[in-house]
Amino acid sequence: MDFLDAAGDEPADEPTERGAAPAADPGAESGTEGGTGSGEAARVLHRVFGYDTFRGEQQEIIEHVVGGGDALVLMPTGGGKSLCYQIPALVRPGVGVVVSPLIALMQDQVDALRALGVRAGFLNSTQFADERRETERAFLAGELDLLYLAPERLRTEATMRLLDQAKVSLFAIDEAHCVAQWGHDFRPDYLALSALHERWPDVPRIALTATATEATHAEIAKRLRLEDARHFVASFDRPNIQYRIDAKQDPKKQLLRLLREEHAGDAGIVYCLSRASVERTAEFLVREGIDAVPYHAGLDSGTRARNQSRFLREDGLVVVATIAFGMGIDKPDVRFVAHLDLPKSVEGYYQETGRAGRDGLPATAWLAYGLQDVVQQRKMIDTSEGDEAHRRRLATHLEAMLSLCETVACRRVRLLDYFGQHGAEPCGNCDTCLSPPETWDATVPAQKLLSTVVRLQRERRQKFGAGQLIDILMGRKTAKVIRFDHDRLSVFGIGADLSEVQWRGVVRQLLSQGLLAVEGEFGSLVLTDASAEVLGQRREVLLRREAERAKAPSGKAAAGGRSGSRRSRSAAADLPAEAQAVFERLRAWRGAMAKEQGIPAYVIFHDATLREIAQAVPSTSKELSAISGVGDNKLAKYGRQILETLSGAEPSTAAEPPAAGRPAAAGRPSAARAADAPPPPPDYDHDFGPDPDYEPAPDPEYDFPPDDDPGYEDAGPRPAPQPEPVRATRAARTPAASRPPSEAPTSTAPPKDGDPRLGW
Repeated sequence: MDFLDAAGDEPADEPTERGAAPAADPGAESGTEGGTGSGEAARVLHRVFGYDTFRGEQQEIIEHVVGGGDALVLMPTGGGKSLCYQIPALVRPGVGVVVSPLIALMQDQVDALRALGVRAGFLNSTQFADERRETERAFLAGELDLLYLAPERLRTEATMRLLDQAKVSLFAIDEAHCVAQWGHDFRPDYLALSALHERWPDVPRIALTATATEATHAEIAKRLRLEDARHFVASFDRPNIQYRIDAKQDPKKQLLRLLREEHAGDAGIVYCLSRASVERTAEFLVREGIDAVPYHAGLDSGTRARNQSRFLREDGLVVVATIAFGMGIDKPDVRFVAHLDLPKSVEGYYQETGRAGRDGLPATAWLAYGLQDVVQQRKMIDTSEGDEAHRRRLATHLEAMLSLCETVACRRVRLLDYFGQHGAEPCGNCDTCLSPPETWDATVPAQKLLSTVVRLQRERRQKFGAGQLIDILMGRKTAKVIRFDHDRLSVFGIGADLSEVQWRGVVRQLLSQGLLAVEGEFGSLVLTDASAEVLGQRREVLLRREAERAKAPSGKAAAGGRSGSRRSRSAAADLPAEAQAVFERLRAWRGAMAKEQGIPAYVIFHDATLREIAQAVPSTSKELSAISGVGDNKLAKYGRQILETLSGAEPSTAAEPPAAGRPAAAGRPSAARAADAPPPPPDYDHDFGPDPDYEPAPDPEYDFPPDDDPGYEDAGPRPAPQPEPVRATRAARTPAASRPPSEAPTSTAPPKDGDPRLGW
């Protein structure tokens, strides 16, 4: 095995330590469970990654690829996908080539492997020419175990010839769902990856994704020519994530309550629909004492790089972002993902929420969902480019998302059903399980609302949106109502028995059930074919009962100061008091080490590993090595400092030097160059197209991709390629952190059933 031969007697180390917590597993995210590994793969698992057993189907997948077989792996985020190609690359002779769609994150992926003692490198346009040459030399000399490439680079004959000149142990295609043309992350360059098998038929391929319906699964297999490969489909269940969907009332204040009451000091991601909303929300959180930074396509590449770097390297930072942010982010201790706007599909929602709790510890997926979300999404579909079949696909995705939002059943069961995993039991952890929603017979209110639409169309030849319809139903004599004489309609005031919150819930749920539709630029509501069944009293309408508006928190009293002075409550919440204090000391030590080395804290150790250390309090290196997530290399590098921290002594601040004789990792800039690095270049590969960190945003306000190319955000027009000397690697760009800084209703008694004013 190349890696162990090169390492000799020097200890190897474990991955980003996903260690020891109840939901932990080897590799990608946490500790371990499942069958015991055997042979060379099991030894690598223990020596390099610090785990004793494989989790789930990991061992079977790894042994299949080590034996030269092709594999298609569907495994949820946090399930340990990365080990399924990293270990075979270390066991098989040659270099494992990893196709990764995110060049902006390659440095962090490679840093995490180097921290384990693995010889990893990358090739992309963020490097200087001499750094690329050094990586190529190391690849040809057999001094690398893993080489990361962007899919664009494999379009070039120069790269293909380079790969021809050395022994490739395997091809790993990460984020394989990017090949699905109608998926939410479509990447055209992935379509060309089927050529890998044609050129290197004897090199095993493994394609991996955390997001795929049965249809997407089939498309991946077809487009990558993996129909004859062995397919491994793990459970999509993420039991440590609590799924919650609340009625949108005052979303920023609802978000603030979530952060203050449940996630003070925690790292998290907040997704917004528009760039302007991202900016406003980030500014709001900063004013309220929450450390938050924005991330969207309208920011310059340097600001995006700084904010992403801060999120990866700092504890307790909140990123407010468009959907451009997050794919490939391997930060294990994201404790919450919040959506202030409705995602366009269940696939997108599942992938975005899956960025929480990668370490297996409890996390929250929270969504604020309201009427305007439905109206806006329906309008975008109706006005989208593409043929009718494309619009039907978009509508199908939206309907599935609305069904998840409006369900009165377990949300986790609905999610698993969507991905083809049927028969799951209610989780007992989502909002609908913990507080089962009430349903009510809304047939008569639905008839009143639909009748108002009918009256406006028939008597006035007019169409209006939800706000005007609700004003008419509630008998409000607003200026707009009076201007259009809507107070003279027979339906005026017939809905005064319901509150505005209740009426907005009726409208939203009728839209989600297809009993109303959105039409035109202004979001006017119109009838559908199914509306006649309700008006004709042939269909009963059952809806979720809307919760009334809750009082939002105000002021900064509950904020607890900036996140730098707050303690993350989630990671240590269920530890004994004595262990909590030890855990915080370990986190402080880890933070200092990460700052000194310029790497994310989780690359040193994950929270899950620190939790187990804090509870076990090992006193010897042997005892420390038994902790899940502590491999040989990290034991040698950090063991003495951890034991000093546990004993109460002042730990030394410098890490142990790397193993003797180990070559410098290819692709990493020198310290001198990092100090004098020029400003970061645009976040795409100049030679090979846009970086999928971002989706193309056709509108300056919204970061939605074009409907016929649901890819990634683009930083804007591409400048002409620059000479090589002006480029710097991402590691050379770690700048200093910077902090961004109605009229009263007129009641009218509702009519009785069958009242002629309803127009039934």
